Amino acid sequence: MTASSPTIGVLALQGDVREHRSALEAAGARTITVRRERELDEVDGILLPGGESTTVSRLLRVFDLLEPLRTRLKAGLPAYGSCAGMILLASQVLDTTDDAEHLDALDIAVRRNAFGRQVDSFETDLHMAGIDDGPVRAVFIRAPWVEHAGPGVEILARVPDGPAAGRAVAVRQGVVIATSFHPEITGDHRVHRLFVEIVRSATGGRAESHSRGG
Repeated sequence: MTASSPTIGVLALQGDVREHRSALEAAGARTITVRRERELDEVDGILLPGGESTTVSRLLRVFDLLEPLRTRLKAGLPAYGSCAGMILLASQVLDTTDDAEHLDALDIAVRRNAFGRQVDSFETDLHMAGIDDGPVRAVFIRAPWVEHAGPGVEILARVPDGPAAGRAVAVRQGVVIATSFHPEITGDHRVHRLFVEIVRSATGGRAESHSRGG
């Protein structure tokens, strides 16, 4: 591996772990699963898949990953959160349980299950900043949306039409991005490619040093 192939961990507590790994590898990254702190120590970036955000936050505590992950994120670890991953990365979560944890890596307030229940899942085409070659096909499954974004947060995409028209569903703050939707299930790797480029730019030669260190 060289510096052009960063190591990206996929949090493997719940969600489409295999699909995200496949998309990241197609986008030029090396991937590993992350369930333990020692695995977190090996990565240049972290991807948090969808699932049930309250369950994942509980499992982060069970696996003793919550504080190590917070520490790495605060130190500048690039991260991408999809659906529940967006919720976990947020600084404020609306409509969640009292004991749910979040990671405070994005200055956003998100509303959990904002689009409704499983039966309200839908697909649409989104124009997303930073993504070339046409719109992204976005699949929303019990998805959140962004209620408020701080001044340092860039809105990458909004719902184009329908009852949720104008709602922010993709954001970036520095080396952290999040989407309400699931790009891993469409076969379109452009969102993952964007994240790989963010990690590559952030890590530089450190990706190579991880490889040498085993």
